[in-house]
Amino acid sequence: MPAPEKPATSVWTRPRRPQREQLTRDQIVTAAVELLDQEGTEALSMRKLGSRLNTAATSLYRHVANRDELIQLVVDDVYGELEPPATAERSQWRAAVTRIAADLRAMTLRHPWIAPELGQVGLVHIGPNAMRMSSRLLAQFEAAGFAADEMDQAMGTLMAYVIGTATSEAAYLSMIARSGKTEQEWVADLRPAFDEASQQHPRLRAGASAQQDTHPQQIRDDAFSYGLARVLDGLTARLNP
Repeated sequence: MPAPEKPATSVWTRPRRPQREQLTRDQIVTAAVELLDQEGTEALSMRKLGSRLNTAATSLYRHVANRDELIQLVVDDVYGELEPPATAERSQWRAAVTRIAADLRAMTLRHPWIAPELGQVGLVHIGPNAMRMSSRLLAQFEAAGFAADEMDQAMGTLMAYVIGTATSEAAYLSMIARSGKTEQEWVADLRPAFDEASQQHPRLRAGASAQQDTHPQQIRDDAFSYGLARVLDGLTARLNP
């Protein structure tokens, strides 16, 4: 007979232990975010984090049970950087959703390690900051006039676009950072090889030539805005069948 599945656990579902020493959970989370920003998720370990805080790893386990719980905490801490707008009037819902989407993308690009974590579902996103952001976003769709059974789907569609796009961007920018070049330098170095490879593909060549004098970041910003606008066009059409 197969062993019963282990129930899902989360740092948010168990009581917080009383503090018995000077080190706090907030200090641990802050140090973990700094480590992740500098070195990525592969570098995160309780031992390395303890060394960064000048304490033994065992001291960290008084505040977080394991590395998975620590990831839950740091993800929610980064969500705390977002300041979702108050619920908009019906005519302004699209502008409010656009701002939230842009802020979420910017947050992901500031912390590239978080991109894969945002694609996770379940308990990892029931922290207070993530819940506040989701609630504010749902409120915008409610103000727009979406039915109760469609608000979640509308939010899910939007988040899938934003997270998917930001994840690709974060991976691209991380690759460039590892090269030691700026984005402009990296694109300029790649240009001769692209020109040669696209000789037999005039449509690709024409599109790249049209943007040759545009800063790569502006191209990414424009592409994100275009895709976001098309997603919102589709959602708007649901309100005006």
